[in-house]
Amino acid sequence: MELPTRRKPFIYWVLFSFIVFAQVSNGFYLPGSYMHTYSNGEYINAKVNSLTSIETELPFSYYSLPYCQPPGGVKKSAENLGELLMGDQIDNSPYRFRMNVNETIYLCTTSPLNEHEVKLLKQRTRNLYQVNMILDNLPVMRYTSQNGVKIQWTGFPVGYTPTDGSADYIINHLKFTVLVHEYEGRGVEIIGTGEEGLGIISESDKKKASGYEIVGFHVVPCSIKYDPEAMTKHKMYDNISAVSCPNELDKYQTIKEQERISFTYEVEFVKSDIRWPSRWDAYLKMEGSRVHWFSILNSLMVIFFLAGIVFVIFLRTVRRDLTRYEELDKEAQAQMNEELSGWKLVVGDVFREPDCSKLLCVMVGDGVQILGMAAVTIVFAALGFMSPASRGMLLTGMIILYLILGIAAGYVSVRLWRTIKGTPEGWRSISWSAACFFPGIAFIILTVLNFILWNSNSTGAIPISLYFELFFLWFCISVPLTLIGGFMGTKGEPIEFPVRTNQIPREIPARKYPSWLLVLGAGTLPFGTLFIELFFILSSIWLGRFYYVFGFLLVVLLLLIVVCAEVSVVLTYMHLCVEDWRWWWKAFYASGSVALYVFLYSINYLVFDLQSLSGPVSATLYLGYSLLMAIAIMLSTGTIGFLMSFYFVHYLFSSVKID
Repeated sequence: MELPTRRKPFIYWVLFSFIVFAQVSNGFYLPGSYMHTYSNGEYINAKVNSLTSIETELPFSYYSLPYCQPPGGVKKSAENLGELLMGDQIDNSPYRFRMNVNETIYLCTTSPLNEHEVKLLKQRTRNLYQVNMILDNLPVMRYTSQNGVKIQWTGFPVGYTPTDGSADYIINHLKFTVLVHEYEGRGVEIIGTGEEGLGIISESDKKKASGYEIVGFHVVPCSIKYDPEAMTKHKMYDNISAVSCPNELDKYQTIKEQERISFTYEVEFVKSDIRWPSRWDAYLKMEGSRVHWFSILNSLMVIFFLAGIVFVIFLRTVRRDLTRYEELDKEAQAQMNEELSGWKLVVGDVFREPDCSKLLCVMVGDGVQILGMAAVTIVFAALGFMSPASRGMLLTGMIILYLILGIAAGYVSVRLWRTIKGTPEGWRSISWSAACFFPGIAFIILTVLNFILWNSNSTGAIPISLYFELFFLWFCISVPLTLIGGFMGTKGEPIEFPVRTNQIPREIPARKYPSWLLVLGAGTLPFGTLFIELFFILSSIWLGRFYYVFGFLLVVLLLLIVVCAEVSVVLTYMHLCVEDWRWWWKAFYASGSVALYVFLYSINYLVFDLQSLSGPVSATLYLGYSLLMAIAIMLSTGTIGFLMSFYFVHYLFSSVKID
């Protein structure tokens, strides 16, 4: 078949570009951090992140404990917005290695511990705080064995407390294993988006790039009681004799007043066949992956089955009603309206303005904004653009998308307002409300939680400077974009209702049971789509596990949208059939009620799966963040149901002959 003449140059240009690109680069790696190769003997510096615990969920600075400090002083690493909001505080550390040099190193001996330091160390030890160390953008990983099962963790504990609780012991010796892969730099171009920024290794840099790349970072923590007098004769980074981790408690370093603690570490470099693009695979192969896959697939099959049944029933019912109604002449239709009850009798009230119409417009606009942010973020994450190697990128990307989608929030809010009122008058108020409704709720919740974190001296507290930055993003970017979207909404064509609204509202027949009970029960079906994935998301947030199956999350999101739309349409149709024309808010909450079940499930997760979470402060933080998540889910799912129900009602009453 002959191609059109206009398309030939374009196709030739695409082929030419592809050939040139193939010559320049034999392959590329995306995403992750910029690959750094090291030569033999080159120094490699490790970094430390905030201390974290699954018991308190309050992160603290690494140097809040009496650890050894680097010779040049503590220096903070540059952090993005997402890292700051997550409570990350990445600092330099005294731990440094030399590529392919196995050695045992002395760091320092502390001054005698005072009462405050002992209390702090004991508290951090008993609250199961972990030290999070990073080497070449890889978190340190350790392995433990429980009931014969090998389990991997990121980080290592601050200390150790035996089951009898007789004493507390500090981890003061670390045995590192660094896995390296020899890289010769033959015709590979690397493009990265990690913490060290965009980097490209070109053909001219092959020789410079050749060396060893770090593909693994493991640790075995130990507690060893040293003689402080003998250890203080050494200087920092002096080589010492190799030591073995003791098995007897009397050889552990206890935490008590006036005790001087010596810190040492040893490092062993091991060559590995793991390639640099695959080095994160070990972190993403967490326990329970088979159960995860099976549960997700089972959930998908169940939801497809239920959604198919609902869809078929709905189509058959509505099609039968429309066919019967259209086949009758006018006299028969009038007689049918007198004899039968149903959705045909509310034709003069179905588009009557709902209560609190301004609030409904604002919530639908914010729901579109949140749903768009979530969908685009999940798509990019599923494509691999937000890898765990780029800490904070996921949250940063979500915030940027939310700001940009303020245009959509303003447009939808004002367009719906104009449709209900018939005039764009008051669009500025609607736009301002849309720009401030959900961010205002989030600001109130985060401020209350932030005061709790400030009072606990946690690094999870948002600094005052970051507060001003968030205010700047809110009022200088989000609000203007929302106002622009609102202005665009005033210029769009209003949606014309297919029927006229009567001046006197029709009386709604009494019902045996409250309609809101049915609305709340409707949220169970969307929740069935979501709850399995919700378990893994909560485990990722609160138990420090990596969440990486964004492909499954994208499928679940699509299923959730379909189920929310179907459930809301069916509930709307059921209400219209019993002559209840107040469908606007019920359509919103029919699918939005899934947020109630999400919040209740979060409480269930707190009680039964986060049993280690201790103290009212930790529980308050957990419930505060869960409430914020539930509100966001309510707005987004409610918007799906409302917009689909609005389209359904508009289509339904446009399809019948009405005088």
